[in-house]
Amino acid sequence: MDDTKNTADDTTGTLDEALERLHSSGPERHGWLSNHGPMAVEALVRHGQAPAVHRWLDHYSHKLEDMPDPADRVTAENWREALGDPRRIADWTAYFERETAERPWRDVLAEWWPRLLPGIAAGATHPVIRVGHSVRTLLSGEATAPRVAELAHGLGYWAARHQPLPALAPLAPARSAAAALDAVPPVPVQSGGIRERLAQLTALPVWPGEVTGDADEARARLTELVRAATHRFATHGHGEPIMLVHAATAPNAVLRTLPALPRTLWAPSVAAAWAASAAVTAAYAPAEPAAYPAADASAEELFARAAAHGDDHTIKFTDTALDVGDATALAAALRSIELNPPAL
Repeated sequence: MDDTKNTADDTTGTLDEALERLHSSGPERHGWLSNHGPMAVEALVRHGQAPAVHRWLDHYSHKLEDMPDPADRVTAENWREALGDPRRIADWTAYFERETAERPWRDVLAEWWPRLLPGIAAGATHPVIRVGHSVRTLLSGEATAPRVAELAHGLGYWAARHQPLPALAPLAPARSAAAALDAVPPVPVQSGGIRERLAQLTALPVWPGEVTGDADEARARLTELVRAATHRFATHGHGEPIMLVHAATAPNAVLRTLPALPRTLWAPSVAAAWAASAAVTAAYAPAEPAAYPAADASAEELFARAAAHGDDHTIKFTDTALDVGDATALAAALRSIELNPPAL
């Protein structure tokens, strides 16, 4: 995976300025749709598009809503009853702002990651993706106040929307991540919102089998899954080009977070990432693959094209495709640019 560029290269302060602009807004709009601003601006800055960030935010700002009013303070004593209550988004955000102000952000993340991981499907996987972008920033650059606050917002969103998947029966084991994704059975009725679709899940293929707890093995399996899901978008993204990007970006968020976690948490992180990727695949994948063209540009040119295109999902998926970095991944990025309507 390409890790040659990072937010530490941003000496302009653009990322922090953008995050400060965004933190007066809530993580959702219209009661359910996610605020993609923090994730998109992090990807833009990371890939050398900092000069475009404020213009992009100007266009995106009409989609933002104010942070909801607080309801009841979340504490160390009552957090279990508040978990998964979207009415408590502001309360959860304030809780994590307090926690990250009082303790190192890695300690807060390590404590809450195993609590939140079973609800990885929360908010159509957007909260874990937001956390992944935030952690990548914190690992690769200075832990400034806006960047730590962004982690608090991501964790708060995840806690408020925490949504475990239904109990799932194991299907036949798959030999690889690609084969496992191919074997995922679609939900019976592929219509309606993601919550209605995920409620229909009953079984998933067994993959990757038992991860022994070896951290290198866990990283390798997650890397394989991100690559397979990214490649699969090239052939199956036409089924639902907005939603299917999450089959790749959600496990990649987990992969990006691993270095900040105790290694004892890596193996369960693989299992959760697989469940999230497979669930999105079951909810939206089309019955048949489609042909796709080879990428006609370099990785840098493709990301510049995604930035000019302006769609938030396209920007985030292209960011993940560049992490994978091979020819099929770049073709998948081109496919997302072609399939999703431009926003600019």
